[in-house]
Amino acid sequence: MVEGGRDSDEGAFDELLTTAGYNVYSVTSGESALEEYSVRQPDLVLLDVDLPGIDGIETCRRLRTRHGEACAPIIFMKNGWELADDDASFPAGPVDFLAEPFVSRQALLHIRTHLETRRLAIHQQKLVAELRQASAGKDRLLSMCAHDLRNPLSAVSGLADFLTDPSIGSLNPEQTELVDSIREACQSMLKLVNQLLDFSSVETGELRLELAPASLRDFAERAVFLAAVIAARKGTRIVLQQASPDPVLMMDVMRIREVVDNLISNAVKYSPPGSCIHVMIESLPASPESVPQVRFSVRDQGPGVPAAERHRLFREFSRLSTCPTGGEKSTGLGLAICRKIIDLHGGHISSENQPEGGCVFSFTLPISPCN
Repeated sequence: MVEGGRDSDEGAFDELLTTAGYNVYSVTSGESALEEYSVRQPDLVLLDVDLPGIDGIETCRRLRTRHGEACAPIIFMKNGWELADDDASFPAGPVDFLAEPFVSRQALLHIRTHLETRRLAIHQQKLVAELRQASAGKDRLLSMCAHDLRNPLSAVSGLADFLTDPSIGSLNPEQTELVDSIREACQSMLKLVNQLLDFSSVETGELRLELAPASLRDFAERAVFLAAVIAARKGTRIVLQQASPDPVLMMDVMRIREVVDNLISNAVKYSPPGSCIHVMIESLPASPESVPQVRFSVRDQGPGVPAAERHRLFREFSRLSTCPTGGEKSTGLGLAICRKIIDLHGGHISSENQPEGGCVFSFTLPISPCN
């Protein structure tokens, strides 16, 4: 603790603090306070405003500049102080003020409060660091497990395909059904493994975008075509609309394709049989708040997102209470990965329930400056 002392009250105040169990180190100037702070690294600074040399306000400002957020709390002290709204001390960054002559109990209460606040803040920082370390370990474990699982799963899937090869003989209906089940389970597991690898690479900062000029429509049509095959089993239609010319964007085509596929497949997954899904690509003009953008949206006629669960929508491993209409499985990772991919592109992803029913999932991407 560093105190900028000034008069005969200093000794009495030092004694008060020492009696209360604090280690007190006193200095007599702003310059000394700056030097002593670096040596002592105090938990709290009691700073007389009327110091000789540089005053307490300037000393406080320099301490804050040098030590930033790690700087100990600083309490200003001054004889007969009455604070005004335009007081020059506020911008310097003190956490509190004590007016002399001090009321012992009141002064100790202020000091204890700020010391406890600092102790809790340091403890919180330690916990955050430990949580980050644990999270990094979890990500490494997920990545290792996913890598180790992918090859065996690919092998099992390949063997299942081999069993259906006519050159090794025909299968009876029961055997064919079993092989199909093996293949389906492998594909489901491979999808989860790939999502875990994607998620891990994003969380650890290892995902690097490979940007290239491309048009959303170039692969949106392909995504709609492939999803339509699955949607047809439910009697669901997918309609692709383009409200304006599709400009060229700088994007990682593989990653944005992953987002497009995910949004469309989710719409199919949660749409009731016989419904219609609308996929829209449109250009958005520049505004005072944003540059020109392209918006990709998917509107379904499903149950929408429950209001009480919206905050969980784009979180990893989060599943909502709504169930797929065809019994499809969900990993709880797809939308979390989509959000991170769009964030890395400088875009925004969101969802909105429609008054007439259904939900719209959409993302925006900034238009390349070359347009």
